[in-house]
Amino acid sequence: MLAENLENWAQQERKEGEKLGIEKTARNLLKLGVLSDEQIVEATDLALDDVAKLRTEGKR
Repeated sequence: MLAENLENWAQQERKEGEKLGIEKTARNLLKLGVLSDEQIVEATDLALDDVAKLRTEGKR
């Protein structure tokens, strides 16, 4: 049971780390200002809403 819980925790941490890396990539693509939100969605597999949120974050 403990080993299973640790494995589940490790998997969640990996997924969170991957998501953070993908979001960082999307932020960098947004900074370049060359791609549309739809193109960034294609490149990162993020949802269009997530890319739009990242775009508004960058304008603050």
